[in-house]
Amino acid sequence: MLDIRALRQDGEAIAEALKKRGYELDLEAFRALDARRKDADVRSQDLQAQRKKASKEVGELIKSGMDVEAAKAKVAETLKEIDDQLDGEVERAKAIQEEIRDFLMGVPNAPVADVPAGNDEDDNVEVRRWGTPRAFDFEPRDHVDVGEHLAAGALDFERASKLSGARFAVMTGQLARLHRGLIDFMLDTHTGEHGYQEVYVPYLVGPEALRGTGQLPKFEEDLFKMQGDRELYLIPTAEVPVTNLAAEEILEADSLPRRYTCHTPCFRSEAGSHGKDTRGMIRQHQFEKVELVQLVRPEESEATLEALTGHAEAILQKLDLPYRVVTLCGGDLGFSAAKTYDIEVWLPSQERYREISSCSNFRDYQARRMQARWRNPDTGKPELVHTLNGSGLAVGRALVAILENYQNEDGSVTVPEALRPYMRGLERLA
Repeated sequence: MLDIRALRQDGEAIAEALKKRGYELDLEAFRALDARRKDADVRSQDLQAQRKKASKEVGELIKSGMDVEAAKAKVAETLKEIDDQLDGEVERAKAIQEEIRDFLMGVPNAPVADVPAGNDEDDNVEVRRWGTPRAFDFEPRDHVDVGEHLAAGALDFERASKLSGARFAVMTGQLARLHRGLIDFMLDTHTGEHGYQEVYVPYLVGPEALRGTGQLPKFEEDLFKMQGDRELYLIPTAEVPVTNLAAEEILEADSLPRRYTCHTPCFRSEAGSHGKDTRGMIRQHQFEKVELVQLVRPEESEATLEALTGHAEAILQKLDLPYRVVTLCGGDLGFSAAKTYDIEVWLPSQERYREISSCSNFRDYQARRMQARWRNPDTGKPELVHTLNGSGLAVGRALVAILENYQNEDGSVTVPEALRPYMRGLERLA
């Protein structure tokens, strides 16, 4: 969440920055809450001063000749009255602090200065392109047709629907192996070439972890909540458990940067996406992703975003899949992000680029919610880290891109050279 001190000192500038993402910050409401908090604090301090003064009166009464027990009894009445009032003010202050926290938890991150203004994805700004889309000498089919016509119906949505309903897929045979090979290829690249440590994490998390990374409280409808004695949710992305590894911790300076990569299934209800990408594997309730997460010193986060985005791009380059990188405008920016690059891969059937990775710098927004800190050796004091993450990549969408870009007229699919070692040398899906 945003820094409350910054809101007090520079609220107008933050409100102006938030307008870039179409969010109107209610500064008056915040200041009214903060004034009530300050009033409760002042009242508590005044009562504490009164209590201290009343406590001293015992000695003064005794010096004046009053019996010790009588003096204590006289002051005790005053102290009880003050303590009752003090308890009330403490409870009032706690309640106001909760109101302030709830207010701040609902405010998105402020975009950094170079995030372009705009309302939606149409206003995103292209940064670069890599590769040239293939010129087909036949009419390319979409991944659904390609997958369903591979041997033994390798991509099967009908059976998946019988099991779980819409937005699920069953893969068999060579296609299932290719899907698994993609995961191993991505993990091997990020651990072997980009310096990430592979981690394995739970697929179920409690609400505090989701509050830490910003999915709760605002986006609960996008989550799958479990029924049972414990309050647990299926993870929407590995970002949640992996970033929260640092929650409530103080990291030593020489342990930074921390680079984690993690493969997990991801579960999303896709609330609000009715009618969007209903065909195929573009938008599903369950999908696989290889995630990249970094925890860094604040002064390094800007350069880290560029490097992390490059690590995700490297996967597409090795697979020889054309893509472009765009900077998200304020209106398309995720709730917790201060800046995001989307990587979009070329899909021949749609004749357009589609998102396959979002790489974001959250600065200290998530760290403040999680209380993830590092010890600055120059001051010896704990400070908030900066967190970043990105998909490296979304496995299902990478599979979609391969099926469409590497399809052949006879219905087969050429296996990208980078993946053949993971396919026991197989060069073509029949």
